[in-house]
Amino acid sequence: MADTPNLSAGAETPPAAVTQPVQQVIEPEGLEPLYANFARVSGLPEELILDFGLNPQPAGAQPTPVKISQRLVVNYYTAKRLWLALGAFLQRHEQAFGEVQIDVNKRVIPQRTSK
Repeated sequence: MADTPNLSAGAETPPAAVTQPVQQVIEPEGLEPLYANFARVSGLPEELILDFGLNPQPAGAQPTPVKISQRLVVNYYTAKRLWLALGAFLQRHEQAFGEVQIDVNKRVIPQRTSK
């Protein structure tokens, strides 16, 4: 009897004791991270196509083609789950660190000119 917890009569099992099984994610060997500063979204009636690449040119430079390095094709159900997950993560990030400003002109700090 020493191995059983001492619960008083009428006490409920705490919610933490009833846990859902956690899905374990195993990363494949040789998985390489991808960095992209360019994304293009296109689609078909059955699927959404996300192309990712690296845009090496700075803003305002002579336009050069962006080389697409990765393509992700998902159905619209998965796309919506991804959209909701990304939105939740962005919202938490902005609550912690402030708004993520995507307009470059609003991010640029004007430099002072000396007289």
